[in-house]
Amino acid sequence: MMSNPDVIIVGAGLFGLTMAERVATELGLRVLILERRPHLGGNCYSEIDPETGIERHRYGSHIFHCNDDDIWKYVHRFSRFNDYRHHVWTIHRGRVFSMPINLSTICAFYGRFLSPDQARCLIAEEASELGSRIPQTFEEKAISSIGRPLYEALIRGYTLKQWDTDPQLLPAEIISRLPVRYNFDNSYFNDRYQGIPIDGYTAWLSRMIVNPNIDIQLNTDFFSIREQLLRHRLLIYTGPLDRYFNYDCGRLGWRAVRMESAVVATGDFQGTSVVNYADSDIPWTRIHEFRHYHPERHYPHDRSAIVREFSCPPSPDADPAYPIRTEDNRRLFGLYRDRARAESGTIFGGRLGTYRYLDMHQAIGAALKSFNTAVRPRLQGQPTSGSNLESE
Repeated sequence: MMSNPDVIIVGAGLFGLTMAERVATELGLRVLILERRPHLGGNCYSEIDPETGIERHRYGSHIFHCNDDDIWKYVHRFSRFNDYRHHVWTIHRGRVFSMPINLSTICAFYGRFLSPDQARCLIAEEASELGSRIPQTFEEKAISSIGRPLYEALIRGYTLKQWDTDPQLLPAEIISRLPVRYNFDNSYFNDRYQGIPIDGYTAWLSRMIVNPNIDIQLNTDFFSIREQLLRHRLLIYTGPLDRYFNYDCGRLGWRAVRMESAVVATGDFQGTSVVNYADSDIPWTRIHEFRHYHPERHYPHDRSAIVREFSCPPSPDADPAYPIRTEDNRRLFGLYRDRARAESGTIFGGRLGTYRYLDMHQAIGAALKSFNTAVRPRLQGQPTSGSNLESE
């Protein structure tokens, strides 16, 4: 283990790796990364299936997408990307619908062709039950956007499986991430830049830390060696926020994912990379088929690698992944946020460290911002303009 590093980073996900790369490259300082898992990359980690040679994403599908020129240029320092565009379908009672909800979804659900104006009028009528009241919850926001019939069929069951929480208790912001379109555009993302790293996520992320000033220790639990660590100028923590404070205020609500991998005897199992299962009596939330992410590669014609994804509580075998931002959890997060603000020698970042959902580009963008406004000034002895909790 590196002795007397300038910066210790807990967690080798996108926020931690970006921060390590910036500190080592821009400032020439020594960085030690501590990662509990046996690999870098956090939930973005990819690996080659030994039976098929197909590159699979161990923790579910990850598609890089953004509109930010600077972030797109930054990630291209370490990898080229293919031109993959994400499309998702959802199954309800044996029927297949396009997702996010668009004109194709609406026509298929109601069993007739509708023009964009006709579809708008129909959905406006279905969504009118809230009247002029502003939606406050996930369920209210969904109904006000697409109406109760579509919500009950395509959204509610999936949401119950994903969050194990009454949608009336979930915040409206979750459903706000999905667009509703009144045309036949079935692109999952609207972003200008999209794709999958040509050589895979692990190759991309490994290149970020080839700097000799960076040392990474895998299979290392920060909390088991916390008291043994030698002097360092700054700690950057990207693990669960409540765990850092030993759950002193209580445990924040998290969801995790469990994956069941399989090799199937066909060259194409489902015709696309991701299919959601909307019905609550189907135990998995979705099935991933990874061959579709790399059409530029030559994969077997008689076998394919798939993964069934299940939502579950965190456990020793399933790390926390998604914050359940109910009102009670947001209140509890406020207590931890106040404590984090007082930790002058620590920067908190990433999805787990700030208790918020972050896409990949958002994690990288947050790290770049925090480096410029908080980390660089601190390490150079200058006044800072950023917070030590990178969500403020």
